[in-house]
Amino acid sequence: MSEHPGLLHHQPKSFLKLILFGFLLVSLPVFLALAYSAMSVNRLANLSREAVHQAEGIAHGSRILVDEITTMERSVRLSLILGDGTLLEGYYQAHSEFVSTAAGLAALQLKEDQKALLEKLRSQEASIYQKISNHENTIDFAPLLDSAQTFLKHGDEPIERELDAMRSMAQKSSRIVMWQLVGLVPLATLIAVWFSWLLNRPIRQIDGAIRNMGQGELSTRIIVHGPEDLRRLGDRLDWMRLKLLELEEQKTRFLQHVSHELKTPLTSIREGADLLATGVVGELNPKQEQVSRILLGNSVELQKRIEDLLNFSAIQSGKVVPVVQQTDLGKLVDAVVKDHYLAIMNKSLHVDLDCPEIKLPCDEQKIRIIVDNLLSNAVKFSPAGGRIEIRAEKPGKEIHLDITDSGPGIEPQDRDRIFDAFYQGKRTVPTAGTGLGLSIAREYAKAHGGSLELMEHPHGAKFRLTLPSLS
Repeated sequence: MSEHPGLLHHQPKSFLKLILFGFLLVSLPVFLALAYSAMSVNRLANLSREAVHQAEGIAHGSRILVDEITTMERSVRLSLILGDGTLLEGYYQAHSEFVSTAAGLAALQLKEDQKALLEKLRSQEASIYQKISNHENTIDFAPLLDSAQTFLKHGDEPIERELDAMRSMAQKSSRIVMWQLVGLVPLATLIAVWFSWLLNRPIRQIDGAIRNMGQGELSTRIIVHGPEDLRRLGDRLDWMRLKLLELEEQKTRFLQHVSHELKTPLTSIREGADLLATGVVGELNPKQEQVSRILLGNSVELQKRIEDLLNFSAIQSGKVVPVVQQTDLGKLVDAVVKDHYLAIMNKSLHVDLDCPEIKLPCDEQKIRIIVDNLLSNAVKFSPAGGRIEIRAEKPGKEIHLDITDSGPGIEPQDRDRIFDAFYQGKRTVPTAGTGLGLSIAREYAKAHGGSLELMEHPHGAKFRLTLPSLS
């Protein structure tokens, strides 16, 4: 079943015609078997009619011969007893009928022994006719009558012979039909399976193309093999893919441009707010200090959102290349926890940290972003006074980092999409973020040859980061 387009030149141009052609092709073996069966039955019926007709002709002719011999004997006996030659008229009529019937029997398909008996009969009857023509008085019809009775007895043999032949032919035809069924039914099944594959192939290709586009895979050209109308549909889908790819590239360029344009003035705003909050430009009263800290906090949050957009743009453009170096996972996690110290203290959260010293070959900045996103979500969704657990272990040649919060958890309908870009589940309020954090975190984990998964947990949400270790 080659994918070569040349094979498709023999296919119908429409899907409906292909279905009809497939139905006819699958039905063809069955039609052939039925046609052969019909011809076999018809041939058997013709042979049966011929055999019965011939056997009936032989049996009927044999009985006529016996009757005519009896008539001839009676006429001759009466003529001899009464001495009246006119009584031989009945003999001559019976003789003519005998000769005619014998000639008719000789024209039939007789067995060799029947032919010999018939020739003997004709010879004996001719001998008697010669004697009567010579006016002989001693004439014995007994041998002729015995021969006629013997021929009559053998007259039933053609019927039995033809019946045996018909039975043999019927059995042979039955065997042939059975072998046809044994051979043609699997053939029809194979043809049906092949045509099902042929019909299903373009549908699978279209389904796969739509699924890939839905998942954001736009780099592979869409080619649909099959009837012309489905190939045209494949061309339309490929046109749509190119349009979506163009829009995706425009979106990526837009995000990169806007992110860079926002990052420069935001850096100035953050630095200015930091100078105000630290009192470098002069002492502030309590209200002014509160406002400056609000400015600083929000500028930091806004900077994180912009960095998310930049990281997402880099991922979309395929520019994520980890710069691997030896990193202590315990120190990295501890540093991230300290970055969130104020947010943790504001909600009176308890952080249960169990992260021993584990050497990890990784891009420290990207792993830090993963941990920061996970911890930020854990802090955000944990209730005041809640608990956050951070556990790291090294089972075999992998490193597992689990971060578990005490929040409401992930809704079942959100579990399959929680890592999608810009997706925000029900537990997330609309202004809580961009919806890119987990998507970026998973892509960075994949770039390291690892994974980021949402684990089953009875309370809250539990995320596991899995990374390969040195040994």
